Amino acid sequence: MGKSQFSEHDKVFYSDGYKLGLLAVEEGLDDVSLLQAIKILFTEADMLIDSLLNYARSQQVLIDCKKGCAWCCFQPIFAVSHEIHYLAGHIKKHFSKEQIKVVIGKARKKNNIIEKLAEKEVLNYKSACPLLKDGACMAYEARPMACRIYLSMDVNSCKAFYDNPEQEDSIVKLLEFPLKAGRMMNEGFKAALKSGGRESTEFRLEHGLLVGLEN
Repeated sequence: MGKSQFSEHDKVFYSDGYKLGLLAVEEGLDDVSLLQAIKILFTEADMLIDSLLNYARSQQVLIDCKKGCAWCCFQPIFAVSHEIHYLAGHIKKHFSKEQIKVVIGKARKKNNIIEKLAEKEVLNYKSACPLLKDGACMAYEARPMACRIYLSMDVNSCKAFYDNPEQEDSIVKLLEFPLKAGRMMNEGFKAALKSGGRESTEFRLEHGLLVGLEN
C-alpha cells in the first residue's frame, strides 16, 4: 500500500515514524543511532497508548489488559528486522547466559513446529511466546510494536479466541486506534531505513529470536 492510500490520521503517524527513522539514517545507520531511534519510536508509541488509556478510562471504556493476563502471548507474533535487533540487544545485555539458553531452546522448539504448518494453521496455532514467564514478558521494555498496541476490551474474547481460534465468531475485541497508529509508525520507520539502504524483513518472533540471539 502506498502512502497516498493512507487516511489523514495514518499519514500523521507514518510521518512520525519516518522522521524517527531518518534520525538514524542521517547518523549513518550505525548501531548506536539505530537503537536510539528505535527506543524513541517505542517510547512515543507507549506515550500515545498511555494517553489513549487515560482517555478511555475517563469515558468508562474498559481495557482488560493487565500484568498476569497473557492470552495474547500464545498467539503468533510478528516483528520486523529493526525490532528483532533491538529485542536481541536488550536480551544479550540484561539476561544471563543461562536465561538466553532457555529462551533459545523454547524459540527453537516452537519454530520447529510452526515452520511445518500451513499459513492458516500458523495463525490459529497457540503456543507460549519464548519470552513468557509466570504470566509476564521477560523483555517487556523491548517488546515489539505488535505487543505494545494490542489492547483488548474484553478478556473473555481473548480466552474464547485461545480456546476456539478456528470459529469465525472467535474474534478478540481490540481497540482499533492504537493498532493502526502503531502499524503506521512502524511502516514510516521502515520506509526511512529503506531510504538509507537498510531493508526490513518480517519474522515470526520465535524465528527472529533465533536469528538475533544465535548470530
